[in-house]
Parts: sequence; structure tokens; C-alpha cells
Amino acid sequence: MTRQPQPQPPRRLRCAIYTRKSSEEGLDMEFNSLDAQREACEAYIASQKAEGWVCLRDRYNDGGFSGGTLERPALKDLIADIEDGLIDIVVVYKIDRLSRALMDFSKLVEIFDKHGVTFVSVTQSFNTTTSMGRLTLNILLSFAQFEREVIGERIRDKVAASRKKGIWMGGPVPLGYNVKGRKLIVDPAEAETVRTIFALYARSSSTAEVIRELDARAILTKTGRPYDKTSLLKTLHNKVYRGLAVHKGNAYPGEHDAIIDETLWDDVHHVIANNRVKRVAVAKEPSPALLRGLIFTETGVAMTPHHTKKGTRRYRYYVSMDAIKKRPKAEIRGPQRLPGGMVEDAVVGEIRRLLRTPEVAARVSRTLRKDRPDLREADISASLTQFDEMWKALIPAEQARVVRLLVARVTASDAGLAVDLRHEGLGAIAALMAPAKSEVA
Repeated sequence: MTRQPQPQPPRRLRCAIYTRKSSEEGLDMEFNSLDAQREACEAYIASQKAEGWVCLRDRYNDGGFSGGTLERPALKDLIADIEDGLIDIVVVYKIDRLSRALMDFSKLVEIFDKHGVTFVSVTQSFNTTTSMGRLTLNILLSFAQFEREVIGERIRDKVAASRKKGIWMGGPVPLGYNVKGRKLIVDPAEAETVRTIFALYARSSSTAEVIRELDARAILTKTGRPYDKTSLLKTLHNKVYRGLAVHKGNAYPGEHDAIIDETLWDDVHHVIANNRVKRVAVAKEPSPALLRGLIFTETGVAMTPHHTKKGTRRYRYYVSMDAIKKRPKAEIRGPQRLPGGMVEDAVVGEIRRLLRTPEVAARVSRTLRKDRPDLREADISASLTQFDEMWKALIPAEQARVVRLLVARVTASDAGLAVDLRHEGLGAIAALMAPAKSEVA
């Protein structure tokens, strides 16, 4: 009598459950949406126990993450475990829990196929290993993406309608306001600071001048940072301060109170417009020669600024009077022609270096403390290191004035450039950069 062969047990298939919820709302509940998704998936896996399906204990839960991106922590963990060969089947409640974007999902399917992993949706029965399953999957994903785009359009329409009614729809809260009950409420102390900023600009001659004054008064942005050109102009152009709500360039009456009146707003924007015209005019003018009248050869001969043009480009030089007058070479020593930009950068770099030397700091400290005994030597040394910030804020004409204030003479020789500073000018510049009395106190 022959013995019947025993049936082979099915191969053990390790099933990973992935769950996702777009918002964090309700995640702190004892039984939330993620738990409901997992429970349904576990029940489906249990129904396939005869096929060898086994649910893994690891949880891949993404709470508060959109399905429109693959940048999700639990999804990354899932992919890593798939690549390590720890998973045979990925189970989800619905396809859009894994991804709402067709291109993203196609990338995930490629990863699944590469590692021999099957994808299963509990509520949309199909298997990605068959051509029909792939067709069904693509159709469902197309509808999921369509739904996502429709939702996006509805949200944008709602935001536009709310802004037209003057309702605050979130975003960075401007200085001068706080948010209470999803409404902008005027903060009296901050509002006074905003009025001060507008008033300073209305009677100023340049943006750089206002920035220096704000630094001196220790006036900071809403996020606690010092004002720069970008943040200052952004504040001055913010129509929220006029009591308006702006959407895509259009302004509507807002629910909140205005901080800046029409007269001050118009005064500020008149100054901005004038400064813009001045900047355009300055930009069209040739850059001023920073070292005009200051640079000499080692024999004491002046080097004067000259320029040449090739096409639309302008090349600047400092040329010695020896070369211009074509004096005999036997009488000439040192470089006779230097590129303007290169030599000016070198001189500014030397000024920067000298300002940071202990000798210069000590000399400036003695000069300043005669008028400002409240200043500490450490404060003065720190202010001298702020030369770069001040220099960047200046227009070329202002930079030329600073160089004339700081530099007595530049000597060009074969050994390099020697810069002699005006010590009285150092004190004046340091006084501009030194902290205000209120800051030291």
C-alpha cells in the first residue's frame, strides 16, 4: 500500500500595513483613523491566513502627512525594510493612503516590483503582479489625483473669498499685531514701534540711514532679528498696516484696525519712489573712483583713474602720471598701471584688516571714550568688526566718502600696497558703528 504525500504548507508571506492621515486632528484620541485603517487591514490579512499571510508587528503610521509627497518618515521606513528584504506584501486600506500622485505611485510600484513585493488594497481588490491589476491601479490613481486637484481648487477659492471679505487667513504675523480667534489684534507697544519705523523713513534720505538708526535703537523684527534692507522694505510695503487684506496683488478692506494712517503711508512711499529714482540715476553713472587723489607710486607720483571700453564693458584703471606723460623709463619705479577694481578691493580689505588689529582698536577706544565714557573697550572692538555690514549697505558714492574719511594715502610699489589711515577718521567711523547709550546701559 503506497503512502499519500503530505501537502506542503504555503510559503510564509510577511505583510506590512501602511496607514496615513493627512491632518493631525483626532490623532490624540484613543482609537483614531490610523487605528481603524490598521484594524481593517489586519482583518483582511487574517482572512488570507490559509495562503500563508502573516501580519508584521512593525507599524508604519504617518499621521499629519499629505499624500502628495513621498517625504514621509513611516513611508521611508517601509521602503528601507522592503529594500532589506523584510517584506513580501504591502497592505493599505485604500490606494490614496499610499500616494495621491500618479508619478509618485509609479515610483513606489517600481520599488515593489524590483524587490518582488506585492501591493494590496483592502477596499479595492486587485493584485499589482497582473496587467489587469496595474490597469485598475492607474485608473484609480488618476481619480485620486483628480480629487486632490479639485480639493486644492476648493481651498484656493475659499482663501480668495475670505481675503475679499478681509478675513485673516494665516501666515507670518506682522509686527504690531497678534492673532486671537483667527483675527489680527493690534499690539499697542509693537504698533508704536511700527509707527516709529515709518516716521524714521519718512524723514530719511536713504534706507541705509534708517537701518543704522534702527540698530542704534535696538529695534528688531517680529522674529527678533535686526532689520536689513529686505525686511525693512517688506515692512514699509505691507498694506496690512493700512487695514487692508491683500490677495494676489489686490487689496480689500480688512477686519483688523490700521496702524499707519494715509498721510504717513503716502509720505513714506513718496520717499521710496524718490530713492528709487536716485538709485537708478546712480546705477547709470560710472562707478566713482574710490582712490582718486589718494593713490601714488613709491616715488610719490600720483596715479589717476582712467577707463577703456570694449563693446558694452567698461574697464577701469589707475595710471601713473609718469606713464601718461611718457617719462623716461629710467626715472620710473614700481607699477604704472593697476586694475581699478582689484586695487580698490585690496585697499578695502586692508582697511578691514587694520580695523581689527589691537593697536587700532586701542587708539580708537582712547579717542571715543573722551566723548563716550560709558563705552567699554570690548564694545568698541566689537563695533569695529561691523565694518563689512556698514560697507555693504552703502551706495558707491557713500563708499567713496568713507574711503576718503579713513585713508590718508595709498602707496603702490613692487612689494604691494601700503595703506596709511586717518586716525581721526577711524574715530568718526567707529562712533557711527558704536552701540547707542541705551544699549550699553
